[in-house]
Amino acid sequence: MTFEAAFSFFIIVFIFGVTPGPGVFAIIARALSTGGRSCWLLAFGMVVSDILYLIAACFGLAVIAQEWGEVFLLIRVVGAAYLAYLGWKMWTAPVSSSALDGPTGSRGAVLAFIQGFTISASNPKVILFYIAFLPTFLDVQRLSGGDILLVSVLTLISLMMGLMLIATLAASARTFFETPRKARLLNKGAGSIMLGAAGFLLLKSS
Repeated sequence: MTFEAAFSFFIIVFIFGVTPGPGVFAIIARALSTGGRSCWLLAFGMVVSDILYLIAACFGLAVIAQEWGEVFLLIRVVGAAYLAYLGWKMWTAPVSSSALDGPTGSRGAVLAFIQGFTISASNPKVILFYIAFLPTFLDVQRLSGGDILLVSVLTLISLMMGLMLIATLAASARTFFETPRKARLLNKGAGSIMLGAAGFLLLKSS
């Protein structure tokens, strides 16, 4: 892969990562509720799932998006239900508490990672996206382990940059919600975003 191809790949993945969808909505809602730093493991879970799809695409496994349609449907339903639960928690959260307060420490980190992984894994179209444009940058008939490692690292950096940029921008809006009334609006707004993400995830065409 040439430098020009690698740079173009990086930019396209970045744009793909910040395109509105369930993952972006979840990042925004969490950043509004608990700040940008709390989104790191959530975003990392999404990115790990994306990279697994990317690797599958490199090996020409697009067929799984069709042959395992029922499995992906189940994952999508479970993911949507979880997002709806989080949305309800945020909507009903007391003003004095963070909308996404939950287990802290290692348990909280694992749950955040699993949440992000589930959100991304529930969208089998990700693998189709990678298959659609990978041939533009790589000779897919002569892929080496180094090529796959390179595109995986580029994807990791690009997606994390995009998602954390969104988290930072969303978190900056928290300063406008310091009074109890505004904090209540923040909780309900973040909850609405998460519920919207759940509906988007559940109702999107397979």
